[in-house]
Amino acid sequence: MEKTKSIFGSSRPPRMRTAAKEAGNSKPAKWKEYIALASVPLVLVLGNSMLVPILPEMERKLNISTFQASLIITLFSVSAGIFIPIVGYLSDRFSRKTVILYSLALYGIAGIAAGLGALWHSYGMLIASRAVQGIGAAGTSSVAMALVGDKYKNGEESEALGLIEASNGAGKVVSPIIGSLLALIVWYAPLFAFPVFCAGSFAAMLFLIQEPARDKEQMPVKQYVSDVIALFRKKGRWLISMFVAGSLGLFILFGVLFRLSDVLEGAPYKIDGIAKGGILAIPLLGLVITSYTTGHIIKNNGVLMRRLMVIGLSVMAAALAAAALLYRNMYVLMTLVTLSSIGTGLLLPCLNTLITGAVDRSHRGMITSLYNSLRFLGVAFGPPIFSWLAGRSDMLLYFTVAGLSLGALLIVILFVHPPQQVGDASGKTAAK
Repeated sequence: MEKTKSIFGSSRPPRMRTAAKEAGNSKPAKWKEYIALASVPLVLVLGNSMLVPILPEMERKLNISTFQASLIITLFSVSAGIFIPIVGYLSDRFSRKTVILYSLALYGIAGIAAGLGALWHSYGMLIASRAVQGIGAAGTSSVAMALVGDKYKNGEESEALGLIEASNGAGKVVSPIIGSLLALIVWYAPLFAFPVFCAGSFAAMLFLIQEPARDKEQMPVKQYVSDVIALFRKKGRWLISMFVAGSLGLFILFGVLFRLSDVLEGAPYKIDGIAKGGILAIPLLGLVITSYTTGHIIKNNGVLMRRLMVIGLSVMAAALAAAALLYRNMYVLMTLVTLSSIGTGLLLPCLNTLITGAVDRSHRGMITSLYNSLRFLGVAFGPPIFSWLAGRSDMLLYFTVAGLSLGALLIVILFVHPPQQVGDASGKTAAK
């Protein structure tokens, strides 16, 4: 089999090109594949966000502190962040589909163990199971992104990645609502419901996704590490710039939503539970619709991607700066936060497409994993940092995130210069 030319090129073995072409010949089959792939990040989100509404009840039932309850979320995120690069390497060396299936299985089985820990009032079992779930989560969204880069070309890649980003956002819309509704049955019901979602995603991946053929010859670990180092020496400036922009985008989005959640719970609004979830769904819905639309229209147009990233970050910076002055009016604040979310929806699918197309298949899993690890950290550290900022003043909070948006905008303008056609024969992305 003809091998890929270089880690810096986008040429592919003939069998891979044929598989990608065949995948695009049938639109119904293609969309079934897209939905199967999009179910993976959806499950990732449900596994964490669905538990947030039951944390107060968990404190009472298990007789634990607020800090101990917060570890249910934190340990999951930490173990996922640690293992994401490791799983990325495994997906490069072996099979992406296999890694995703094993990860979903571990994720679901550990979910059952977490539910039993809650049922038996064993905090130790619950917290250990959540840490194992984080390991399973590490092999989901980032590997799915790499698999999209393997399977699709000629604009289909951005379409699939847009749907994946929309699925990620949609999960954040519905997961607190689903968690609240399930908790009406019994408080630990979300823990047992989650493995059912895992099983659905597992079945979709198993039966609907066929991974493109790859070289049977394994690259030595030493050469693999050397290639990744060489890749960052050559493309590191613009690649890291995109990593930072994506991480900041999610840090800002979910930090602002966390602050908005606190404001809605406090006086004079006193809105909680399902009603609060419905209100927070408004800006997230803006993210979902914009992400899907952006992924659908950008195809492999590098000029359009850069333009939309600049517009998205400009909208974020302007909306959040206005929020620093107008945050006391809830209707205005909701409008501005929704505009900022729409800006994020313009940014992320473009970054996803550029990053997955930045390198050849044999190193793509590591690159998408490093990117998703930073995104994970952006989401994880948002709430505590925003709590600290809000303790000083909301004006400081919104001006700070407006400044971060402006910083990300300058990074994109200075360092991210894609070619006119992303993933063309040259496989190169310009960087100043």
